[in-house]
Amino acid sequence: QVQLVESGGGLAQIGGSLRLSCAASGRLFRIFPMGWYRQGPGNEREWVAAITSGGTRNYKESVKGRFTISRISRDNDESTITLQMNSLRPEDTGRYYCNRVPLPGSPSWGPGTQVTVSS
Repeated sequence: QVQLVESGGGLAQIGGSLRLSCAASGRLFRIFPMGWYRQGPGNEREWVAAITSGGTRNYKESVKGRFTISRISRDNDESTITLQMNSLRPEDTGRYYCNRVPLPGSPSWGPGTQVTVSS
């Protein structure tokens, strides 16, 4: 069964930290690059960070040095992709999702997890 479930969001103060987690079930999520996406108020969903199965990481310019993506893949095709977010800014507010990078032709999305950064 292919499934993505995100968790760990919440309310954070400017400069604060949150750690997001994604439980990914399915072989494709174990072998393909995975990443985090976010959709802010009134904005389209955008890519934030990615990590390959070998551990190579890439980040959107605005989050470099503040966010860290990691992944753990298991033989039973269960994977966990985390996003450690530090030095949060109001513009980081949005609903965060995990998925393959790049996205497949008809991607399925999990429920996402809401991050709100406020003073």
